[in-house]
Amino acid sequence: MREDDLATPVVTHLEAANDTVTVALEEPYDHYGNRGQVDVYARVRDPPRTDYLVELKADAAVRRATGTNEILRQFRRMERYFYRGDDHGLRRRLGRTEPGVHLLLLFAPTATCVDHVAAHADLYETLDPETTVEGVDARRTVAFPVGLDNPATLRLCSVNGRAGIDTEPFHAAVPDDSRLADALAEAGVGVEGDADPDVSASGDR
Repeated sequence: MREDDLATPVVTHLEAANDTVTVALEEPYDHYGNRGQVDVYARVRDPPRTDYLVELKADAAVRRATGTNEILRQFRRMERYFYRGDDHGLRRRLGRTEPGVHLLLLFAPTATCVDHVAAHADLYETLDPETTVEGVDARRTVAFPVGLDNPATLRLCSVNGRAGIDTEPFHAAVPDDSRLADALAEAGVGVEGDADPDVSASGDR
């Protein structure tokens, strides 16, 4: 699976779920030499305005990376520098009850990516979901998307926070007939302590 195969359903989902959304791919930023680009940048203009910064990782990117720290550095660089300039202004809003920025690190639902995340679960799982960006409440999510073939129902199975990749809540959230279920089974990743993980791999996707 390529990163394009992730980007297309993510963009389609954002556009279908919001009436007034602007989406950009490979959006660059440059703050005093701290250069980078965001795979998917979306700004939902319905009040209160909400931004989505999405870093995508498929098999090739996982294989190329020198390690988990490199992937996390890219993700944190996006968080730290994307708004440090005039191009992507971020408004603070009094009385906001939901995060104003969603920082998403999405892995392809493949055995290669599942194996990588499981092998480095202690780093990914401890990434705190709660943060602030330029004084605005934000949420970090490290996850595998499910429902890629039907962007209207696309959702995320998160691995940071309370439900790690080897926990019962995570596996309970994975549909039996999904690519992610297949990938978990192929990689041999089940619930910690289970001798025979109950992960089904069937169905047409």
